[in-house]
Amino acid sequence: MARKLTGTVVSDIQDKTIVVKTVRRVTHPLYRKQYTVGKKYQAHDEKNEAQIGDIVSIVEVRPISKNKSFKLDSIIERPEGAAEEVVS
Repeated sequence: MARKLTGTVVSDIQDKTIVVKTVRRVTHPLYRKQYTVGKKYQAHDEKNEAQIGDIVSIVEVRPISKNKSFKLDSIIERPEGAAEEVVS
């Protein structure tokens, strides 16, 4: 079963590639204190749809390049005040 992750787009500068940061809460094994752990994943975005600040879902696929093993599944939410594309 392929992994499916949710995170925030932190970079969309590269062509057809986005960088997604995922955050999870972890409990320390000895001190029982919770803290956050973040990790960044590069994902393939074929149509360059995602923008910085979007909350997206990515899914694991076969390796596309050295660092890319995920692809964009869907855009869950856009930030407030994000410019909508106007099709004329």
